[in-house]
Amino acid sequence: MTLVGLALGALLCAAAPALLYLWNSVLFREPPALPSGGDAAAADQPVISVLIPARNEELGIEACVRSVLASRHVELEVIVLDDASTDRTADIVRALAVADPRVRVQSAPPLPDGWAGKQHACFALSQLARYDILTFLDADVRLRPDALARMARFLRESKCALVSGFPHQETGTLFERLLIPLINWLLLSFLPLWGMRRSPRAAFGAGCGQWFMTARAAYETVGGHGAVRSSFHDGLTLPRAYRKAGFGTDICDATHLASCRMYRSASAVWFGLAKNAREGMAATGQIGFWTVTLFCGQVVPALLLVLALSGLTFEADPHERTVEQAVRPFALSVLGSAIVMSLSKRCHAAVHFRQSWVGVLLHPVAILLLLAVQWYAVLRWVIGKPVGWKGRALPAAKL
Repeated sequence: MTLVGLALGALLCAAAPALLYLWNSVLFREPPALPSGGDAAAADQPVISVLIPARNEELGIEACVRSVLASRHVELEVIVLDDASTDRTADIVRALAVADPRVRVQSAPPLPDGWAGKQHACFALSQLARYDILTFLDADVRLRPDALARMARFLRESKCALVSGFPHQETGTLFERLLIPLINWLLLSFLPLWGMRRSPRAAFGAGCGQWFMTARAAYETVGGHGAVRSSFHDGLTLPRAYRKAGFGTDICDATHLASCRMYRSASAVWFGLAKNAREGMAATGQIGFWTVTLFCGQVVPALLLVLALSGLTFEADPHERTVEQAVRPFALSVLGSAIVMSLSKRCHAAVHFRQSWVGVLLHPVAILLLLAVQWYAVLRWVIGKPVGWKGRALPAAKL
């Protein structure tokens, strides 16, 4: 009966996130559309400061800024903070500023002790902004012309102080295709959006660090990015800081409003995900849950199915082997159900979020790689060498 027991355990670990994904897929929606007709849109034109921290972003900063400048139905300023870049980032933005007075480029002040580079850059940008709606945008994000206006409407109608959009994640290399699509998959599989929108608990806080929008008054009350100054993972820590201060947060599907290519190589994917791990899945007290849940629900069903179909027996006693053979068809059907639950939501994500099908076909491999990244981050932490990013170590406050 060992095979049946393992199969039922795997089914349970696969079924719970599959059901939550199904529910969340209904709740995870795009920002509301703009009113039809030019007059209606013009009558409610938000005024937004678009704030872009940039450190060695010469490959994408021009496309990012140009996409923002093409925005419709908004009044805006674009401020790029050159964070000690050693490439042509600042020169590219200066050229754009000459052609469009809405663009400014500033040099980041020296990085104080205890601050992560991005959080310090975002905080400095907030001090430079002139308007009451702040949008923090990563330099590798590209916006559609109606994206800012729709996000501003989402901010207003959600009655939250901080909202975040999850852009379409572009991928190129095999590692990107395997691991990056798991961002949306994990979000919908394990974060109860219904609870997030009805409970003020900080644990429900989540977002995408690539694109935040907030009201200035709330941002300043929270302390802005100063409240998460030592964090490498503002996608989690900033919404939770807002919630701890008594403000609501929300998220939306920005697949058709924005795009982003986070990383461009296997090593960038590995270290990029590892730098966030200790504040997410690899946090103390959580790594065990994620390892058991993901391994048992997403890897074990396929592994057991292959072993069972190959004729391997799981019992040593001859009598128990006979019983196992009798119940094997039932165990195989349970394993098949677990696999269907795992892959059906990956298929949905591939279609809805326009993701690579490579990750679907190699889903168990992707999960194993994800867990390897998490344990790598844990081991680096244990030996006192936590993962840094862009030449900067984890701030001393987090060591």
